[in-house]
Amino acid sequence: MRKISFGTLTVTESSKELIINALNNKRLSSGKYVEEFERRFAELLGVKEAVAVASGGDADALACAVLYDFGAERGDEIIVPALSFVATGNSILQAGFIPVFVDIDFKTLNIDTSKIEEKITNRTRAIMVVHLMGKPADMDKVLEISNRYGLHVIEDAAEAHGGFYKGKPLGTIGDMGAFSLYVAHIISTVEGGIVVTDNTKIASILRSLRSHGRACNCKICVLNTSQNLCPKRFKNDTKSDMRFLFERIGFSSKMNELEAAIGLGNLEIYDQILQKRRHNLYYLLEKLAEYEPYLYTITKDPDEEIGPHALPIIVGPEAWFTRDELMYYFESKSIETRTLFASMPSQCDGFKFLGHRLGEYPVAEYVGNNGLHIGVHQDLEIEDCNYVLDTLDEFMRLSRRNYKRATA
Repeated sequence: MRKISFGTLTVTESSKELIINALNNKRLSSGKYVEEFERRFAELLGVKEAVAVASGGDADALACAVLYDFGAERGDEIIVPALSFVATGNSILQAGFIPVFVDIDFKTLNIDTSKIEEKITNRTRAIMVVHLMGKPADMDKVLEISNRYGLHVIEDAAEAHGGFYKGKPLGTIGDMGAFSLYVAHIISTVEGGIVVTDNTKIASILRSLRSHGRACNCKICVLNTSQNLCPKRFKNDTKSDMRFLFERIGFSSKMNELEAAIGLGNLEIYDQILQKRRHNLYYLLEKLAEYEPYLYTITKDPDEEIGPHALPIIVGPEAWFTRDELMYYFESKSIETRTLFASMPSQCDGFKFLGHRLGEYPVAEYVGNNGLHIGVHQDLEIEDCNYVLDTLDEFMRLSRRNYKRATA
């Protein structure tokens, strides 16, 4: 029996060499490898700045915390889709803001842009867009709304490596793009995250935020990649060491050299990883369309490329089986599955204190009850994809036969 894992991690030989060098040099905290990883990640996306942090959740949280430098106050609001991985809602709260949830569009699994404006108040400071499963959100509409109301736009591109919207890489369209670099993602540092932006002021604030809010936030000093004494270090208004002046409430969220070493190896073979995953995803999406209306998934529009993170599957209302029955069958055949998350405000207990009720977000709740996703990663071959399809076909036939017997 084949084993279809949800994710994989590619560790290149060059990454192993960098790791050994770091261990031998005993420089394991953020340093030259992190600096190089940031530079090359920014070049890949064609942006001016990239700031590496400890996780994708931290990438979201720090992107939110940047807003304080632009006039936001604690308790202000950030709009976010009701359905995504819970890190988005968590990060808004962790940064001191209130998440204001918007239901999703069933076809795209992304925020329903027709419902955003009704949620905007005088406390709204930003819209956090999530490109769920790498499917691009409607960024034209989001930008139109944000411009009209003077809001920042944060793109959660955790699952959107390699995705494009009208020729632009996902994560580069708003004010900031937050990426996860977790093991299941296309570019991985094992754990880790990174925020990209074309705004040098925002990048400077992010470097401060990831290191407890330090006043010392230039590219060289914060990573200690210079052997020379920084001329700014003691030349400030207080004549104190700038490394121990703290301008804002910050986080402890630095990437280390070992993680950056793995990320640098991933960047070397990024195109190979991306093309393999994209081929797997598009092949499976095409085949899965044959199962409507019993199963649904996302589709590729002509003006986009989907970031090939995973294959989403939603059990339709006309199906004779449940999501959990399908997941159990996949797992029994060694195909790893994940649920397609949940409606954070109405299906996740951690958000109960916000006072939302079941039924407020019907599309998100439906997907939360009926959605799953499986891997399309670079270690899977076309034979593995066909095994998934054969297993699905087998499940459909067997479950149909059992259903007819039970209802006869």
